[in-house]
Amino acid sequence: MKSHTSSNQLTHKFISDSQLTSFFINSIMSVSPRLKRVSSGKFAFSSDAAAASRRDANYHPTVWGDYFLNHSSKFLETNENIREEHEKLGLEVRGLLVDEKMDHSNKIKLIDDIIRLGVDYHFESEINAELMKLRDHHHHLKFDLCTTSIWFRLLRAHGFSVPSDVFTKFKNANGEFECDDARSWWCLYEATHLRTPEESILEEALKISRKKLEALLPQLSFPLSDCVRHALHIPYYRNVPRLVARQYIPLYDAEAAKIESLARFAKIDFNMLQALHQSELKEVSRWWKDFDFATKLPYARDRISEGYYWIMGAHHEPKFSLSRKFLTKIIGITSLIDDTYDVYGNLEEVTKFTEAVERWDMEAVNDLPQYMQVIYTGLLGMYEEFKDDLINAGGRDFALYYAIEVMKEIVRSYQKEAEFFHTGYTPGFDEYMENSIISGGYKMFIILEVITRGEYSLKETLDWALTVPEMVKSSSLIARFVDDIQTYKVYMKL
Repeated sequence: MKSHTSSNQLTHKFISDSQLTSFFINSIMSVSPRLKRVSSGKFAFSSDAAAASRRDANYHPTVWGDYFLNHSSKFLETNENIREEHEKLGLEVRGLLVDEKMDHSNKIKLIDDIIRLGVDYHFESEINAELMKLRDHHHHLKFDLCTTSIWFRLLRAHGFSVPSDVFTKFKNANGEFECDDARSWWCLYEATHLRTPEESILEEALKISRKKLEALLPQLSFPLSDCVRHALHIPYYRNVPRLVARQYIPLYDAEAAKIESLARFAKIDFNMLQALHQSELKEVSRWWKDFDFATKLPYARDRISEGYYWIMGAHHEPKFSLSRKFLTKIIGITSLIDDTYDVYGNLEEVTKFTEAVERWDMEAVNDLPQYMQVIYTGLLGMYEEFKDDLINAGGRDFALYYAIEVMKEIVRSYQKEAEFFHTGYTPGFDEYMENSIISGGYKMFIILEVITRGEYSLKETLDWALTVPEMVKSSSLIARFVDDIQTYKVYMKL
């Protein structure tokens, strides 16, 4: 995998599109183990008599090896003037974005392109200001179907209230959507994914636009053909921003009406941000490798690279570097604990680990079986490093208390699941859901996101989130259901 040093080109993909997609598949398949008994003591570090009856989820080794430890982009090092050019191009794009002489249809297209190209984080205030102008006036009354669809999607995605009846004017006398333009069908299809359950007009639009696009796709030419193909596979609103940017940059570059400064800015920005992400993953991979978790805990998932991609999909901006690195470590450590409770540890051992976590004291490591000590040491050491990071980030170390509490809470939920298994107890649905919305980890990540991003009134927000308001509870339920449904489908095939 070679790297390009010219800023005129987009470097080779960090990983291929198919590998990016498989990240999520692998992560989903690895959430809940398909357990089986092993006939002998597989794990040499355990000499107890119970080793023969321990379970094995049969997880495959990491597919990445030491790749991310040894690979880093040379893009910034070999392009000394790249930051200066990047800054100059950014100013040009900003000038276009705030240009009051640009007509509204072109402004909407520009905003959408900026977002799809993954450079919108440079212009957040300008984009919000322009969208507010577009919301407060009735420009949409003159828009065609394509522009109306983009306008609708952008406003809804940014939290503005927009009625779906703006699409009524595009129906004929028979109440059917009328359009002979593939690009408009594509834009409408993308807009329908921001519908609410009661919006029948958008449900109808979703069905007809998908049907039309599937029929038209073989006749379309590049780059529109690829735009439609990507949308039918994964709609923009449900996709990963970095993957969307990687896909859209060459498509936008092929457009006849592209803005040269924006196209070049997007390429350079992608490479700069990719270099940052690679350096972060290299740092986290080194931390993981130094603990030698994969060798010492062979029953557990070795998925630190996938964990980083998961978090990078949530927020890729440079200012969230601390958040990405810490949350990736949290994913790695939590998966080790989860697999220990689900797969290898017996009830006595996991109970000792739960008690040690409740104590949150390094001296408690002496009460643990040897194989658990590496997890406990890694966990507490990671939090100590995080405390220093919070201090350096503006004295936010008081938030460490909340980070510890949610870790204790998720370990308690793992303990309860272990008790269910080892005692042969089958909980009812309500009892299962009460515990599993915690064990799913979504609440924990919401709290840790708030702490690491540092964008909010921190203490008030954390106190609010700990009360498990409806927003947090509903999000956790959705995550739990999606997890369980997908895991069930996968493992029924094995």
